Amino acid sequence: MATRAISQEAFDDLVKENVEDLGMEPSEALEDALHTLKLQGVDLSGIITCVPGESSVKDNPVIACLDRLKEVDDDLDEISSLLVKLNELCSSQESGNVAIATKHGAVELTCSICSKIKIDSRSNCIVVPCLKALAALIHDIQSTEAFRNASGPRIVVDLIRDSGSDSDSLDAGFAVVAAAATGNEVVKEIFMELKVDELILKVLNRESKITIRALYDAIRVLLTPDDNRVVASQVYGYARTFAKLGIARALTEALQAGIGSDSLVSASIALKSIAVNDEICKSIAESGGIDTLLRCIDDSGEQGNNTAAKTCCSLLSKLAGSDSNKNTIVEKRGLDKLIKLAQRFSDDPLVVQEVMSIISIICLRSPDHAASAIEAGAGDLAIQAMKRFPAAAQMQRNACNMIRNIAVRNAENRKILLANGIEKLIRSAKANNEICRASATDALRDLGLDNYNC
Repeated sequence: MATRAISQEAFDDLVKENVEDLGMEPSEALEDALHTLKLQGVDLSGIITCVPGESSVKDNPVIACLDRLKEVDDDLDEISSLLVKLNELCSSQESGNVAIATKHGAVELTCSICSKIKIDSRSNCIVVPCLKALAALIHDIQSTEAFRNASGPRIVVDLIRDSGSDSDSLDAGFAVVAAAATGNEVVKEIFMELKVDELILKVLNRESKITIRALYDAIRVLLTPDDNRVVASQVYGYARTFAKLGIARALTEALQAGIGSDSLVSASIALKSIAVNDEICKSIAESGGIDTLLRCIDDSGEQGNNTAAKTCCSLLSKLAGSDSNKNTIVEKRGLDKLIKLAQRFSDDPLVVQEVMSIISIICLRSPDHAASAIEAGAGDLAIQAMKRFPAAAQMQRNACNMIRNIAVRNAENRKILLANGIEKLIRSAKANNEICRASATDALRDLGLDNYNC
């Protein structure tokens, strides 16, 4: 793994030395420099490689675009066009252009342009292109640090605050928040200090319910502990702050309004990131969250939308961690709806394993719920799915966990499952899938079998 960096100037000097001091041909000099630096473990991302005499760094389209942006003053139309071009050049990570741009100060330059924007009829044309370009440029820890050092969080929050009800500006602004907060705990903290949570709630509560997709991404990223440089993340506290402020309730309402829409998945993921404790899970249910999710589960099955099905099941699993919510799900015939969903997606082990996860949680320490699960068809679901997908390791593991919770405190369920041949399927899962071994052993033990370790 490359750990050393090199500047464009130092790279160019090395190629030049190969030509002037060692008498190499220009193409040979370039190839030798690249080979030598790679052997030394130097990170060459963002370095422009050009053959001396044939082209120069300034001929690179990214550099040409950045140089022109530095020169333009009051021509807002040209600035807008250049920002659009920069965004297009950096839209693909594979091109290497985003690394070139950030290495040559594009993040700092774009932040500087953003800082000069005043939201009015004259400058409005560059707000969205500027924010989109910035979101495209921020892609790793170096670029998020460059963004932080350029006062990027304050600049972007000010632009979001001044954007009013303009959906395009809000979407572009929250896209920058999501990009900049990814993998950077300090940037998350700065955004929270700037009251980005209050801005999020304000947008969610607008009378105009136009979906801001990037807002959901921003919530998810701000509440994800993804910076491996810190020992203890603060995102759990941020989630509680979001819930206390009313963002969980607002997201639940957004789910209710967005059933069947493209935003359903994003809103569900965002809400799941807030549901970090029992109190919040119960408050989501009290706001109609369980009713909404059960409707979404029905709709996703009817529409054949496996992505929505998996996402809604994942959120329902989180909410089912609260004992009172388990009761609510069962009372609202949630077990029947889940089995029906699994039947509709019987050819998709990823959906089936999500359904099994919820049923396992609902049946935990509850023989009554376990009996209801068997009546709904959970035992048949496990048997059919384990037979159909023997190599689907995670699904097999979820099946073992579900069987264990269904059987452990319910003797009648144990008889039914064993009579239907579940033991052979569990032993097969244990033998063929390494991640299943502990769960399978526990399931065999709680089915009352003496040789569960075999």
